[in-house]
Amino acid sequence: MRSRAPVLLLPLLLSSPLVAQDVSTSRGIEVELHGIASGTLYLQDAEFGLGNGQKAQFVNRELAGWWHGGDVRNTRLALAVRGPRVHDDWRANAHVEMDFFGGFPGAGAFGDEQPQPRLRSAWVELTDGATALRAGQDWSLTLGNVPISTSHIGFPLGWGSGGFIGWRFPGIWLSRSLTDSRRSDLNPRLRLAVLQNSWSDALDPELPAAGNAGLPQLEARLDLGRGGDDWSAYVAGHWDRKDLNGVRGEDDPEPEEADLDSWAVVAGASATAGPLFLHGNVYSGRAMGHHFAHVVQFGDIRGWGAWAQAGLSLSRRWSLWGFAGMDDPEDEDVADAGGERLRSWLIVPMLRWRSGPYALGFEWLHARTSFEAPADEEEERIGNQLLFSVRLDF
Repeated sequence: MRSRAPVLLLPLLLSSPLVAQDVSTSRGIEVELHGIASGTLYLQDAEFGLGNGQKAQFVNRELAGWWHGGDVRNTRLALAVRGPRVHDDWRANAHVEMDFFGGFPGAGAFGDEQPQPRLRSAWVELTDGATALRAGQDWSLTLGNVPISTSHIGFPLGWGSGGFIGWRFPGIWLSRSLTDSRRSDLNPRLRLAVLQNSWSDALDPELPAAGNAGLPQLEARLDLGRGGDDWSAYVAGHWDRKDLNGVRGEDDPEPEEADLDSWAVVAGASATAGPLFLHGNVYSGRAMGHHFAHVVQFGDIRGWGAWAQAGLSLSRRWSLWGFAGMDDPEDEDVADAGGERLRSWLIVPMLRWRSGPYALGFEWLHARTSFEAPADEEEERIGNQLLFSVRLDF
């Protein structure tokens, strides 16, 4: 069977010249290319973590003046494979997605114009519509609603700075619709996941570390929603155990037990009422740094966070958006774990013009991050970004 794929598919896979091509497949497989073309010009008066430009979240260092830059790393390419029927109504699907946040090729005058690709997700799924079994690398169930932005796409607003948590891991996911969607307004869907564990001490990602020595991440989630943009809600739970001793050699003496249990409860909702759209998320948990919680700090840290965003349609093309989020780890836990970030606030208004898949956005990112200071005091660092972004979803 011949599938219709955009002309960029062969250059992506084979680095061949840009020419119109059809992709021939076999066994009833359909292939589609999706993605985002993105660019941002920005002004900043601070240095940010998790990075600058399209990665900025919390303040690391205030600067004496403004500096400017450009960023295209949100650009994303994904292959969606609608695979063959393998048994009765069961079909095999697959998904591979990448963006360009893989770092830069090195120092020097030309490195910042050559961002490197990174793999985001890659999974294979077996589904009959009501039930789906997925294996590979995909998002944890703690990730729910995603803040809307023209500049912060690969690193969404509030990730590690404003109550937005979740990360992608290798694992297995099982989901099941609990009712017939044609007869229910709630459309409940139950999701379960067993994920590879992770922690902060894997200097060489190919070698086992604390997460690999413990127990896998176990997650469950219940989604509700009427469908479309009307309303939706979800609640998710997480538990895992790390062995902080790591993996020892066969002849090494057995150390004292050093297990660390992580847990989290996450809930979110979204709703549309006429020209107004609202969505948000709240979490509470312990030792969830590997999901970008606690202002991205690792250790036996308890804390909570929340974010909300409202969007108001001003006309068919123009809309006004406001995001506010915070992350508040326990101060004593941060100190005991050797961290320094005590609290983070993020506020982002946005004016957006959109026509179909094309969008322009003007955003002001205002971040406030509290740090531990001498004599049990707090030091607040303030940073701002002014951003003009363009994106095309295809």
